[in-house]
Amino acid sequence: MIPFENTWPYERIGSDIYVQYCPFCKAPNVLLPFKPRELEFLKEGVKKLLIFPCCHNKLTLVGADQDYLLAGRPLRQYR
Repeated sequence: MIPFENTWPYERIGSDIYVQYCPFCKAPNVLLPFKPRELEFLKEGVKKLLIFPCCHNKLTLVGADQDYLLAGRPLRQYR
């Protein structure tokens, strides 16, 4: 079972991959610096280092599905 707090939703528009906002600095509509081919590798289980262009925070992605990126650490904060 994948822990929900380690996931982050993404959108694919054409050949661009976006997140609605950055989980670290909350910048809106962040274009991720990788292509759909790399997204397919993530779906196959290949890890990828993602550096957010807005704040330069680093995140290791360990997987993906059609809606969510799976990170190696929690991204969601529960109050």
